[in-house]
Amino acid sequence: MIEYYFQCPYCWEEVSMLLDPSVRFQKYIEDCEVCCNPIELEVSFEANELVGFSANSMEQ
Repeated sequence: MIEYYFQCPYCWEEVSMLLDPSVRFQKYIEDCEVCCNPIELEVSFEANELVGFSANSMEQ
């Protein structure tokens, strides 16, 4: 597991998440640990190296 820090798209606080490099492409929703709003995450790895990361709000 890799700990990765990024800025929440809602509250702008720095949060961390554990990412699993054993899965090449991941897309899932996780709540911000500060403001509890849902964040859509897209993560991609190549050779166990993080090559892509996006954290987007779920606003309608």
